[in-house]
Amino acid sequence: MAYIDLFVIPVLQAREDDYRKSAELGRTVWMEHGALTYLECRADDVPDGKLTSLPMAVKLEPGEIIYMGFATYRDRAHRDAVKALVFADPRLEDMMKDSPAAMQRMIWGGFEGVVTSG
Repeated sequence: MAYIDLFVIPVLQAREDDYRKSAELGRTVWMEHGALTYLECRADDVPDGKLTSLPMAVKLEPGEIIYMGFATYRDRAHRDAVKALVFADPRLEDMMKDSPAAMQRMIWGGFEGVVTSG
């Protein structure tokens, strides 16, 4: 089965172009270091909830939009090896200095695949 890293993050709408450039760099870095797939998505149908929701989870503020992304790996060991290389890559340091995303409100985690399509 696969292993998946997932994140949900609020991004300033006024800086979405900047965020998309950083997302493209993120894709490049993750893929160069061995991720099997990398995808980032812009929220399109993410309703507010009464008890829980994605906007509530990231404490979405006016002028922000939610992005979700994930990367896939063969297994947890593969993910840990790729992640170590990614976080040591100096290209990400510059990206983090002036991020258009609210990194402190990002939700992320690793998940073991249980059911897959292929």
